[in-house]
Amino acid sequence: MPGSIHQIRTIRSAILFAALGTALAGCSGGDFGRTRADMRSDDMHSWLGLEATGSLGLKSSQFQLTDEERQLRDLAYPMIEPPLSRPAWKSVFGDYKALPAPWRQKVVFDRTMYGRTLIDEPHRSHASRYAQLIEDVRNDITRFEPFFACAIRVIDLDRRRDASMARVSALSPREKADAVARMQENSLIVQWVQQSLEQRVSSYRWALERLVIQAPDGMAADADRLIGELAAQTANPPVISQPPYGRAVVSKG
Repeated sequence: MPGSIHQIRTIRSAILFAALGTALAGCSGGDFGRTRADMRSDDMHSWLGLEATGSLGLKSSQFQLTDEERQLRDLAYPMIEPPLSRPAWKSVFGDYKALPAPWRQKVVFDRTMYGRTLIDEPHRSHASRYAQLIEDVRNDITRFEPFFACAIRVIDLDRRRDASMARVSALSPREKADAVARMQENSLIVQWVQQSLEQRVSSYRWALERLVIQAPDGMAADADRLIGELAAQTANPPVISQPPYGRAVVSKG
């Protein structure tokens, strides 16, 4: 009898592990919001340039991305994805989605969304909310230098590209159009990140103000200092960005 019970438990365990393996295999194929394997590639962020130019009615470039341009897009994505925009379980499974450029007519920035999500999500204590805010701001500060260092290199190479076109023999209209389009894409991506950082600073400040009202804590001083540091960096980017083509970003809240 004990042997039979042990055998039944063994069978149940095997079934449980098989079911778990099937569930995890399903996740890797795109279930539960996990990034599908066919979406993970070197050019998985190439859509950023297409979205930026397309949102303004401009044609995208047919040139392949250079290593620097690919890195620019890879570094840009986590800076334009709104913080706390994914449920925690989706973040674990690597949820990934394309985002609309800020020049879309229907894009409206709500500075209260981050704070309301931070406060409404279940937390063990208000201290953990302050900790989440501090972590999000610190992450943006950490990402700032690598992105703009790459942006400086890309913009510098684009200046060389622009200057060299006058000396290229038999430059076709298509080649020139693709070169100009790529320079527009790169410039717009930098502007996109700059606008995103300005919006984040505004969102972080709104969230901190509400946290201080609801649950005053000594951690507020650390959060305020970090937000001030991010705001100072954002106000003085190492790359001078021209005003975006077309419409301005609409904000509310």
